[in-house]
Amino acid sequence: MADSFDDGCDYLFKAVLIGDSAVGKSNLLSRFARDEFRLDSKPTIGVEFAYRNIKVGDKLIKAQIWDTAGQERFRAITSSYYRGALGALLVFDITRRATFGSLKKWIMELREFGDSDMVIVLVGNKSDLGNNREVGEEEGRSLAEKEGLCFMETSALENLNVEEAFMQMITKIHEITSQKSLDAKIAEAMTPRVGRTIINIDEVSATKQKSCCSN
Repeated sequence: MADSFDDGCDYLFKAVLIGDSAVGKSNLLSRFARDEFRLDSKPTIGVEFAYRNIKVGDKLIKAQIWDTAGQERFRAITSSYYRGALGALLVFDITRRATFGSLKKWIMELREFGDSDMVIVLVGNKSDLGNNREVGEEEGRSLAEKEGLCFMETSALENLNVEEAFMQMITKIHEITSQKSLDAKIAEAMTPRVGRTIINIDEVSATKQKSCCSN
């Protein structure tokens, strides 16, 4: 499962899909990557991934999205895949409150294994099943605000807000990456080059020294 990068792409962004089993992570990914949805989708075993090229501004980004298994027995396998991930879609099922209750555990795991500036989007999936809702939209929004996350409700079945959720994450990653690149260039420009000596002279002292010499 080696990384794949097209020469024509400007960036390769790795992101992960996490959350309890059967919240719809695989269908969110297949809808985003291939515009497909499968009612007979089976639980993910270990980790799977998909690619999609995205245009953000004048940059072409290859998004590498890893779909991680939600079952507890696969946690030792999937935690290692957080390393190097720039973003995460943390998914729960609005019709199963237990999956909402697990979010704090997932957030702790992300912050333990992920980078400190990882972009996290909280996703309440299966909004098409509103009649069976157990978690209110305001509850999801409130938790996201408390934890400093982005938030969106989606339906992989109806293809509602799926593109928007992924694009929100990818666009934010691009903003952070661009700012880091700019900061690095500024720091490099301010760093003295080898062989060049920069002397800071106090203006008052320089004036006094000149007056002394002229007498």
